[in-house]
Parts: sequence; C-alpha cells; structure tokens
Amino acid sequence: MDLPLVVGVDGSEPSLAAVDWAVDEAHRHGLPLRLVYASLWERYEGGSPSDDPEHRAEEARVGDVAESAAERARRRRPAVRVTTDVLPEDAVSALLHEGQSAAALITGSRGRGGLRGLLLGSVGLAVAARAHCPVIVVRGDQAALSGAHERILLGAGDPASTAEAVRFAFREAEARDCVLDVVRSWRRPTHETIDHLAPAGVPVRLHEQRASLLLDALLREPAAAHPAVRVRPATAEGPARTVLLKRSAAADLVIIGARRRRGHFGLQLGRVGHTLLHHADCPVAIVPQQE
Repeated sequence: MDLPLVVGVDGSEPSLAAVDWAVDEAHRHGLPLRLVYASLWERYEGGSPSDDPEHRAEEARVGDVAESAAERARRRRPAVRVTTDVLPEDAVSALLHEGQSAAALITGSRGRGGLRGLLLGSVGLAVAARAHCPVIVVRGDQAALSGAHERILLGAGDPASTAEAVRFAFREAEARDCVLDVVRSWRRPTHETIDHLAPAGVPVRLHEQRASLLLDALLREPAAAHPAVRVRPATAEGPARTVLLKRSAAADLVIIGARRRRGHFGLQLGRVGHTLLHHADCPVAIVPQQE
C-alpha cells in the first residue's frame, strides 16, 4: 500500500495553500492524501457533557476544519483519495507521529505581523527539524506554487547528509518532467598560503574543482537510474544558504538534506535549512538522512 502525503490543517490561509499544493503533489505521484487537524481541545474538553452548547459548537468547528479542507482537495483533484482525522494532540507531536507512516509531511508557512509569509511558525520549524520523513513547507509566490518555473533546485551538501535528498529530487523531477538544477557551493578561503612559485589563482581553482568532482560523484548513480531527468549541475562560490536563497526565486521547489543522529531528540536543522524555511521564494523540502 502506498504511504500517504500527510498535511497538517488548521483552517488558516497558509494551511489551505498547503492543501492545494499537496493534492496536486498527490495527483502527480499517484498517492493518497491524509489531512490531519491536531486539536488539544479534543483531549481536554472531550469529557464535557455532549449537550453543552459550547461543547457542541466547538466540536462542530473542529470537524468543519478538516472536512472543509478535504472538500477543497476533492474539488481540485477528484481522482485523489482523501481522508481526514482529528487528533487529540498538539500539532507537533501529532505530525511527527503521522510522519512515521507517511511518504512526506506537508505544512503551510506562518506569518507574524508585518512579515507575513516570510517567517515560519514554530510548528513547521519543529516538524522540519525533527521528522524522520521528508517535510515540505509550502511557501512562495503563485508562480512557484503553480509550478510555472518548471525547475527544481537541489542543494548538494555533504554526501553524509544529502544522498536521500538527491534520490528524492530525481523522483520529483521525473514526476514533474522538469529540469533539475543541482548546485554545490564552495568558499574561497579567508587565509591561504600560496607558494611564491605557484601561479596566481591555483588554490581557488582547486576548491572549485573539488566542488565539481563531489557533485559528479553524488549525481552519477541517480542520474543513471533516472535517465529521462534533465540535470543541470553547477558550482557556485559563496555560502550555501545565500546561493540557494537567491536561486529559489526561479524554482518551484528547493530541496536540501538534513542529518538525523540516533538518540538525539532536539532540533536537527542547520543554518541553510533555517534560512530557506524562513525566507525562500518557493516551497522547501527537508529530506532527512539517517545516520
């Protein structure tokens, strides 16, 4: 049985945008869609009298959130199988538990004050930093959300944290029949000892060459497994978070890997992931790599 795409819903505009994106993604991959509303009210108020007007009103509101989102998804993609559930847990715990049997977790972005759409809320951040399945935070402009750029961007980090993300990116590009841009950033050393007999610029070229060789090695196997995918590898000088953030403006999805260490229960997300989740111009996929 195919694992579903799981979406956290709460009735907000960002969560509805996530539903729209997710049902298109489910249609693209032939997967079922599961919409989850986490409500602690269900836990704390579930034992109150059922004939209490306030109880009935809140119960109806909780049910309406999930069902309204499901109806929205069904209207958009009638062929996708959609199910819903209301869980008596906090949102982070509920989604992390759901992620144990999900193809991916999908959430909307959260806005705060005048920076609406730029800053990610605590639920999305915590789930992206702790889940053991891919997490996609839906954000960006309409062009990115609709797939108008017809390209995916993959940040090629260290092999120890990127192999799963590479495979995820190739599957996504194949399903979308779009270009896969793969970027490996490199940094010019601040202090570098250069032999006075060595030609100027040789050390810098060596750093760029190392980035290119690593990129070739990382892509060789998945490219052979997905020959139809149009891959455009590139190296770029600069911090990875800056390079990827700039290029996200021309992508429909940016993908990076994240290492998950055994026995570590805190947030496991680096600066690149933080930057993209808060500021990228398109949806962001964090793909965990188990240590």
